[in-house]
Amino acid sequence: MKVSDEPMVIEQSFDNSSEEVWSAITELKQMREWFFNNIEEFKPKIGFKTSFAVQSGGRTFTHLWEITEVVPLHKITYRWRYNEYSGDSFVKFELNEKVGSTLLKVSTEVIADFPDDIPEFKRESAVQGWNYFIGNQLKAYLERL
Repeated sequence: MKVSDEPMVIEQSFDNSSEEVWSAITELKQMREWFFNNIEEFKPKIGFKTSFAVQSGGRTFTHLWEITEVVPLHKITYRWRYNEYSGDSFVKFELNEKVGSTLLKVSTEVIADFPDDIPEFKRESAVQGWNYFIGNQLKAYLERL
């Protein structure tokens, strides 16, 4: 993923209120159910920082998150990078409530290039990952509520 790439955008509609979707993407207990089960701590508060390690392809990816923007029930933005690798990005979750549903838009903007030689940093891999988390995991979680 490169600075020169267009931002990645994933959209998913849910038959849930914006309050339910917001809670699922900002409350630690719920995030562990559909996102990463090893997130140690999370608070939807500007300046909040957390880190946790994920293993993939024999490599460790220590996620470093910092919350940079919060508009309750509407938007939360993370600065998202990794301890072991160069690269930096912003990931924004935006909610738009419609009649009987909520549209979630997740966008990733790269602000410093990620390494070319790591498969997980290829755009296709990132798109596949977000589609899995948002279109499969979060969707299934919210359908159970």
